[in-house]
Amino acid sequence: MLVIRLLRIGKKNQPSFKIVVTRKENPPRGGRFVEQVGFYNPLTKEKLLKKDRIQYWLSKGAQLSHTVYNLLVEEKVLQGSKIAVHKKAKLKEAASSGEESHPAKTEREEPKAESKKEEKKSEEAPKTEEKPKEELKKDEVSESQSDSEKSDKSQSDLSESPKGEAK
Repeated sequence: MLVIRLLRIGKKNQPSFKIVVTRKENPPRGGRFVEQVGFYNPLTKEKLLKKDRIQYWLSKGAQLSHTVYNLLVEEKVLQGSKIAVHKKAKLKEAASSGEESHPAKTEREEPKAESKKEEKKSEEAPKTEEKPKEELKKDEVSESQSDSEKSDKSQSDLSESPKGEAK
């Protein structure tokens, strides 16, 4: 399947695009294309389109990317309205895809889910605080025991070492 889409060229922070006819399976930045049918520079708004070649490839069944379609509508190569290219929010997509007939239910269900999450967080917070306190107490007791054991050992080492030997 053929597609007419943009191929980015140009330096970093200086984009310019070739409008190319390529196979849909080819990667967008692959550089392999069937024919170059135009050029677009978004910084200077310069556009160069080969209208007859674009019409030819459309007659052969080539599909247009949304951005190229909008460019062709803007240049009056095609008639129609522009396509919204920007990404939609995820929540809006989920709500629009499945539950269009009951928008009030989704609004009511969302706060309940959020309040349940908040309750769980508030329940978990004291539990997590209590555990470290208990662990700290255990650690303090074990440290004090280990300190006393260390001092006992050092005293016993001094008393056990023979007086005649030098270390």
